[in-house]
Amino acid sequence: MTTILVTGGTGVLGRPLGERLRADGHEVRVLSRHAWPYAVDLVAGGSGLDAAVAGVDTIVHCATSPRGGDEKAAEHLIEAAKQAGVGHLVYISIVGVDRVPLGYYRSKLAVERLVEGSGLGWTILRATQFHDLLVLLFDVLSKPPVMMLPAGVSDQPVAVTEVADRLAELAGGAPAGRVDDLGGPEILTFPELARAYLTATGRRRPLLNVPLFGSAYRGFRDGGHLAPERAAGKGTFAEHLERRFGTKPGKR
Repeated sequence: MTTILVTGGTGVLGRPLGERLRADGHEVRVLSRHAWPYAVDLVAGGSGLDAAVAGVDTIVHCATSPRGGDEKAAEHLIEAAKQAGVGHLVYISIVGVDRVPLGYYRSKLAVERLVEGSGLGWTILRATQFHDLLVLLFDVLSKPPVMMLPAGVSDQPVAVTEVADRLAELAGGAPAGRVDDLGGPEILTFPELARAYLTATGRRRPLLNVPLFGSAYRGFRDGGHLAPERAAGKGTFAEHLERRFGTKPGKR
């Protein structure tokens, strides 16, 4: 039986990943700031981290924060993994971290470089945005009477369970380096995605496409975060909305 540590194991991705790994027969340790018995703040490091990685065969590193600290967390995790003799470190990253100059993306890319240079056996998977992230975004954007969207931007959302399944497959295998990206099954414009969300939630909002400025916006507008050649996901945004809100978009 393989012992696998999942960092960020109580999160949107970490939770279904842990379930899938257990179903595959692995012993799973869940690490997060509040998950007993492996409650560890990776940014701070400390003795709790050493205990969490002791005897672990593989680590799947899902813990992340747009508020910063990912690089320091990765440094602490890698050092502890090396001391414990961990054989395989799997890291989940984001499609476009090397093409869209967003601060959070730069941090994810920096962590990729740390993993690659760690001396550990490693695997890196990049995925497109999760369905849930778009729902959270549209929850915010739909609060005003007019829903303002970034002009000229599309997205390729993927089901988080499909990413979890792929990570579980990779964690159960040998280190594979940088593997093929995982993208959702369809690329839709932001107005198309927003209309589906509004219909599913029973809201009415006029849409306003707003041109933005800056290099990060240009990266998104140019499709740097998309993987059209790796549209391997099956679950669509419309299907996610139906499961989440109980109504097919366009059927209210």
